Amino acid sequence: MLILCFAAWGAASNLTDVLVGVFRGIFDMTNVQSSLVQFAFYAAYFCLAIPAGFIANRWGYKVGMLVGLGLAATGAGLFFPASHALQYGMFLLALFVLASGLSVLETRANPFVLSLGPEETATNRLNLAQAFNPIGANVGVFMGATLILPHLTPESAKVIMSEEELIASQRADLQHVLGPYLGIAAVLLTIAVIVMFSRISIPKPPVAAKSEGNTFTRLWGNRRYRYGVIAQFFNVAGQTCTWTFTVIYAQDVVGTSPQEAGLWLQASLIIFLVSRFVMTFLLRLIRPTLLLLVMAAFGIACCLTSMFVLNVVGLIAVISISAALSLMFPTIYGVALEGLGEDTKFGAAGLVMAILGGAFAPMVQAAVMDATSPAMGYVVPAACLAVVAAYALYDLRTPVKLAGAVSPTSPTPQEAS
Repeated sequence: MLILCFAAWGAASNLTDVLVGVFRGIFDMTNVQSSLVQFAFYAAYFCLAIPAGFIANRWGYKVGMLVGLGLAATGAGLFFPASHALQYGMFLLALFVLASGLSVLETRANPFVLSLGPEETATNRLNLAQAFNPIGANVGVFMGATLILPHLTPESAKVIMSEEELIASQRADLQHVLGPYLGIAAVLLTIAVIVMFSRISIPKPPVAAKSEGNTFTRLWGNRRYRYGVIAQFFNVAGQTCTWTFTVIYAQDVVGTSPQEAGLWLQASLIIFLVSRFVMTFLLRLIRPTLLLLVMAAFGIACCLTSMFVLNVVGLIAVISISAALSLMFPTIYGVALEGLGEDTKFGAAGLVMAILGGAFAPMVQAAVMDATSPAMGYVVPAACLAVVAAYALYDLRTPVKLAGAVSPTSPTPQEAS
């Protein structure tokens, strides 16, 4: 049941990466304007994470997941009126509602996975569950590459079109965008029905703190958690930047067609998918934050290569960043929540709020690209991955007892050993 949820929000999230380039062409916008797609999507994660925590406190994991699935399906359905209105703002509203539902769903599903077994294997378990997220992500990008990109009106054809013909081409192009999102709405509703009638035994969430103020104070005083939220912000920022502009890098730097550019993004997510399972295996042998440090350094090297090698090698470097990214979200999530005990529920909400990094960073990268070049824009994800590397180094060099407040009744794996 949970794997279905992870795959579903992966498809919805990564289809959004295709829309940045699509809307840039349909509405004739700059890179910064088209990046508002990601701003609307990831800002919703920030706004809904805390309400999702309150929903879980009041009604538990299952109801929270149903609320998330229903809200996300509603957002996907809003693409229908948006495609007929020809208004960019309505698409942004639909994406905001869709992402609001995904925020509620993700805020509940991740700690649900953590609660399904002993704490010492929680990070490994979350990495395994998250490995199915890129399966859905590949489906989302595949839909974009096959159902949207090949059918868009070529830019060269628009040059000789009259105003009426341009409006007609916009309508036709937006109809191609509509189809995949209606399909996503149907899938989300189907999963909601499965969850509703599921008889699976749901573990009780951790006991909530008596005072919300005390909960937030404890979370803020826990340096491992606090720095983990910062690292998660920059991890999602780097991930969103990498995937958002892969299509544009392929087209503008290497000179591929839109269809071929979509396939390069597909290859990037396949690398991400395979790497997730590889990393899950390696985590059985290597300390999580040591592997996190190594992969962050690898990602930075790939970013630098894409900036200065302006050919297909640079494009290969861009898609190879996905191998580094594959480890990061679940590992940071698991390490930051380690030992929080009763504060885990709101701690999980804080880590989902950190997804806000995906709202702002693409706008920064787009501004760099408009001022310089698409290749130089990859300095932004390089800087983001440097912050992740710093968090990994902090965890490696800091004894557990000095990292922040840890429940004395819930020893961490390092303390237990």
